[in-house]
Amino acid sequence: MDLRVFEFLNGALSGRDGLEDFVTAFGVWSVPLFAAATLSLWFLDQPGRVVRWKLATVSACTAAGLGLLVNQAIGHIWFRERPYAAHPAHADLFASASGDPSFPSDHATAAFAIAFAVLFFSPRVGSVLLAAAMAIGVSRIVVGLHYPTDVLAGAVVGLGCAAFVSLAARNPVERATAFINRATGPVEEGVTRRFGKARRSLRRWRDAD
Repeated sequence: MDLRVFEFLNGALSGRDGLEDFVTAFGVWSVPLFAAATLSLWFLDQPGRVVRWKLATVSACTAAGLGLLVNQAIGHIWFRERPYAAHPAHADLFASASGDPSFPSDHATAAFAIAFAVLFFSPRVGSVLLAAAMAIGVSRIVVGLHYPTDVLAGAVVGLGCAAFVSLAARNPVERATAFINRATGPVEEGVTRRFGKARRSLRRWRDAD
């Protein structure tokens, strides 16, 4: 069943150059843009104050890092070959090959960890990031790098790490956030002065929660 769903999604690009170009470009740019969007949440709070957006940013980044460590442990226990390596006759590769384990998907793990962590602080923003994480996960299947269960496992790992960081590890995350806030205060003040108008617009959207 896993291979069948993979073949269906991966095969959707065959003979469709325009769609292939779009999905390939999405695969290249989606992750850095997702990371930039996550880090930008830090600037939605007032400079010098530690409130939910700063906590959400640090929680998201911590959950993503923890998820990638968990994936490393899983990969050492069970190394699953990428679909294009295990089933070359059934897979088309539309991205650069990778020697890392296929299970779980690191991209999906990090994206879902970030999205679920932010969801604990804001259903509205978290839902947007969750939709983006799903798109990233599906794109990893479409370009031939992962099976659907790799992405599903990444989502599960991401959720678990986000829950752990946001709930069980809340106190150390708060302390780390306060430390980072003190260290980045001058930079944040500069960003606020330079992009005050854009920030006010973002804050109005934020306060709609």
